[in-house]
Amino acid sequence: MDTTTSLHAQVIDISRDYLGPAAERFIERQVSTHLHKEPDELTKPDLVKLIDWIKLAFALLTNDPGVVDEYTSRLQGLVKAYTAKSETAP
Repeated sequence: MDTTTSLHAQVIDISRDYLGPAAERFIERQVSTHLHKEPDELTKPDLVKLIDWIKLAFALLTNDPGVVDEYTSRLQGLVKAYTAKSETAP
């Protein structure tokens, strides 16, 4: 995972695979509504909370729990990537 790209941009990139062109608007709405912040202010601790909201909202859009799990698993990979980066930072 490229941790030099903003976390917000990485979340949108993954989300596009599941939501297409609606991904950016979906993520921005989730961040602003549930986290009460601007999407570009997204942090790793925020992402943990955001994934729960995304899972809930996305489950309402699809009848396939496997797709919901795949999507949220990929997002959780971002959390792990940022955790690994912070553990190796000087």
